[in-house]
Amino acid sequence: MEIKRDRYLKKLIDRKWNGSVKVITGIRRCGKSYLLFKLFRDHLLSEGVDPDCIITIALDDKENEHLRDPDTLYSRVIELTGDRSKKYYILLDEIQYVKGFEDVINGFRHRPHLDTYVTGSNSKFLSTDILTEFRGRGDEVRVHPLSYSEFVSAFPEGDRETWDLYLRFGGMPELLTKKNDKQRSGYLKNLFKKVYLKDIFERNEIKLADELDMIINTLCSSVGSLTNPAKISNTLRTSGHKSITDNTVNKYLELLEESFLFEKAERYDVKGRKYLDTPYKYYAADVGLRNARLNFRQQEATHLMENVVYNELRSREYSVDVGIVESRTMKDGVSEYKQLEIDFIVNEMDSRYYIQVAYVSPEGEKREQELRPFLKVKDSFKKILIVGDDVHPWKDDNGILTMGLKRFLLDENSLDI
Repeated sequence: MEIKRDRYLKKLIDRKWNGSVKVITGIRRCGKSYLLFKLFRDHLLSEGVDPDCIITIALDDKENEHLRDPDTLYSRVIELTGDRSKKYYILLDEIQYVKGFEDVINGFRHRPHLDTYVTGSNSKFLSTDILTEFRGRGDEVRVHPLSYSEFVSAFPEGDRETWDLYLRFGGMPELLTKKNDKQRSGYLKNLFKKVYLKDIFERNEIKLADELDMIINTLCSSVGSLTNPAKISNTLRTSGHKSITDNTVNKYLELLEESFLFEKAERYDVKGRKYLDTPYKYYAADVGLRNARLNFRQQEATHLMENVVYNELRSREYSVDVGIVESRTMKDGVSEYKQLEIDFIVNEMDSRYYIQVAYVSPEGEKREQELRPFLKVKDSFKKILIVGDDVHPWKDDNGILTMGLKRFLLDENSLDI
């Protein structure tokens, strides 16, 4: 079974021979190695590249253990690419196994006949580190778990249950090899505990392990809800964890973001044109991992759908914020002030979209309430309501576009309908 990951493959193709080291990042087990060693290599071969000019080294392979020494790795690659009249592609998987890999990779960069691509799955490739590992010479390609459209492509004959399966178990690629729900559930739980948490504990001096567990559970339980370190620390203290401080909670939240397990969406004041400090929202990198962490007990379809929409927008490389619109109305002669929320403000260069997400198509007063924040925004950017129902896209008298969820997820250009 081959899952096409064209949006990431195109990014690698567009970056060939740009003078930078291509660094493929993302949550562990999301398909980075497959993208590089299978899909990208197949592309190079289809373009007529000599197989001997594609140097592939999997550094997590026991057979290549000797190449984890930086001098040995450097010497081996230089030996294989000695003919400077040829162009070589260097594909290195799990580069973090090489201590001092930064100097090795930068050494390759100074040889114009080498084009270097690396992946990594531990702390050396967590979000903030990538800015410094290659001294400003790294070109990052962020990979996400399978989008719904990628997930569906694994079912060529069609499957009416794909959405329910995706919403419950998410898009980690290896799930497609599991035969039943028990196997899928066990895989996700094991992945969370023995891969992601192990990474975090090995990288950082975690003194309050139970508190970190509770923070993770809190974020999983409240995806799409406003929160901040003070709110979380107060919750922990009322549960008996009196030693936890706001600063410690904030540190642990940053670690979870750096591991790509969660992303933070900040609030943006549309009229004031400024970001607000707190609170903010967190979304899980994969809804299946989130569900597994909670033992599949909390299956709020509305919040999960919102999380899926957020992840899809981020995988399309949009900048995504939570919108706030001030509203003042008169009621019984008294001025009422409210902050109305727009689920997502989506930006890409000079384009902007305002998006609301509703599990069921609202009608009458509920629709008016759902769209009220849109009507308070006076600019001309597109306003879109994404609903869980399978509806054909249509615009109302205010120019607000209503679109079905699957149309949004399956059409890469759905925002521009």
